[in-house]
Amino acid sequence: MNKNQKTLSDYPDVISPEEIKEILRISISGVYHLLQEGTIKSIRVGKRYIIPKQSIIDFLSLE
Repeated sequence: MNKNQKTLSDYPDVISPEEIKEILRISISGVYHLLQEGTIKSIRVGKRYIIPKQSIIDFLSLE
């Protein structure tokens, strides 16, 4: 692994859509699509998304 690459444990417990983009290596519009359809669980506060890191772990654990 490259020294500049982060592991999931390096991210805070609440992450941003931009951080999800880095983790999943998808476009920001792809991230917002997953959030809007509820595939990745989040809380919407005004225009902002609050995303618990556990939601990403759950998403990656889907079978």
